[in-house]
Amino acid sequence: MHKSILLFGYGTHGKFIAQGLENDGFNVQVVECDDNFYMQAIDDGFENALKVDVTKDEDLETLNPQSYDQLVCVMDDEHLNVFLTLSLRSLFKESYILAISDSIHTTKKLQMAGANKVIDMYEVSANKIHNILNRPVATQLLEEFVVHKNGIGFREYIIPKNSFLHGLMTDDIDLSEYGVLLVGMIDEELGHHFIFVTAGVNHKLDSGDTIVCVGKYEELEAFGKRIKEKEVE
Repeated sequence: MHKSILLFGYGTHGKFIAQGLENDGFNVQVVECDDNFYMQAIDDGFENALKVDVTKDEDLETLNPQSYDQLVCVMDDEHLNVFLTLSLRSLFKESYILAISDSIHTTKKLQMAGANKVIDMYEVSANKIHNILNRPVATQLLEEFVVHKNGIGFREYIIPKNSFLHGLMTDDIDLSEYGVLLVGMIDEELGHHFIFVTAGVNHKLDSGDTIVCVGKYEELEAFGKRIKEKEVE
């Protein structure tokens, strides 16, 4: 069963995120408060998009956010994005909230507002430059994945207890034999924030940590079963 996403914002980043998620099989519900962005979502095929005043708690409650697997806050107005994140966390304490940031200051505000995960676009850009300079072949391969798809996608996994990945260091991991590429992780010991493998720090994987990989759908599915095994045969 595909995850359901309640995505707030169809502007600069939201448009591409919504389309990418839908292409990857997620059930996406777009919410907008701007007339132009709302009409753009409708024109792009999100016919069930909703125009909602996200500053009003009663309007947010009508969306039934707690019924979605994840809430994604990606409003173009960073102040509105922070306010929305704060409102959602206050109203729906158990919901998982992911937010997009365009600056380190906004990242801190979103974290304080209660976002479970904040994706810093500056960090993404920095890692892109790092890869171009140090891993040009891998970068070209990843761009082919993102642009052309061809059955390629991303998948996140929570490392279970007794997995063969438990205790391994990221610098020592080579997942090429499984046909997948490790993109990054969330190390619970360092806080609930996404860390790219290009960050330059060697991390130890533990059960409960989350890793994100890219690869062909069938190989991602097979790898998901493999990480539950205690030892590699």
